[in-house]
Amino acid sequence: MTINITVWNEFRHEQTNEAVIAVYPAGIHQTIKAFLKKDEQFNVRTATLDQPDHGLTPDVLDSTDVLIWWGHAAHAEVRDDIVEKVCQRIRGGMGLIVLHSGHFSKVFKRITGANCGLKWRDVGEKCRVWNVKPNHPIAAGVDECIELEHEEMYGEPFGIPDPDELVFMSWFKGGEVFRSGCVFNVERGKVFYFQPGHETYPIYHHEGIQKIISNACKYVAPTAEIIDTNVGNWIKVPLEEV
Repeated sequence: MTINITVWNEFRHEQTNEAVIAVYPAGIHQTIKAFLKKDEQFNVRTATLDQPDHGLTPDVLDSTDVLIWWGHAAHAEVRDDIVEKVCQRIRGGMGLIVLHSGHFSKVFKRITGANCGLKWRDVGEKCRVWNVKPNHPIAAGVDECIELEHEEMYGEPFGIPDPDELVFMSWFKGGEVFRSGCVFNVERGKVFYFQPGHETYPIYHHEGIQKIISNACKYVAPTAEIIDTNVGNWIKVPLEEV
């Protein structure tokens, strides 16, 4: 089954900040697209903030199975009507992957109904991303721990609802910990928040991080629902009948 992925990026730092340009000369969205395209199951395109409708036209949204979102400096510039259309698609079954500072995007705050605030510090310290649910599909083939030499610290408390599934926890050299890989079920859709990805560090060039994002695309993609046509709803089956 082909999974249609749209990688959305505000694409501002990569045009003005030399440190970011050195790491992602074509933009974070193009780096993510490049490694996802290695999987023949994925059909990948990109969208950016300054395109008409932020690149998220009705045709694009209607044909997107998984939307990946990276934003940081321009959250306020995302139009509210586009945010609502994205959230409607998520409720209807489209998967959403929110990366790093996308935690404070309008989309993530609206779909979780929370302020999504957190502690942060950017001194380029060591980060260890611990795989706390190794049997989860998003963690398939992922090491027990991914060590990132330099990353921006995100720390608890993280102002989100309790995740339906916690797949990764991060530890930082300063001693803070953070729920860095969280799954939320939103009506028919799935949302995965993943913390690593500060723009001045080569996080999305790391094979382990790439593996997690690739796995997440497959996990949050919409799947066919089996509904009993006689009652029009799910049926809970007792264990002895399985």
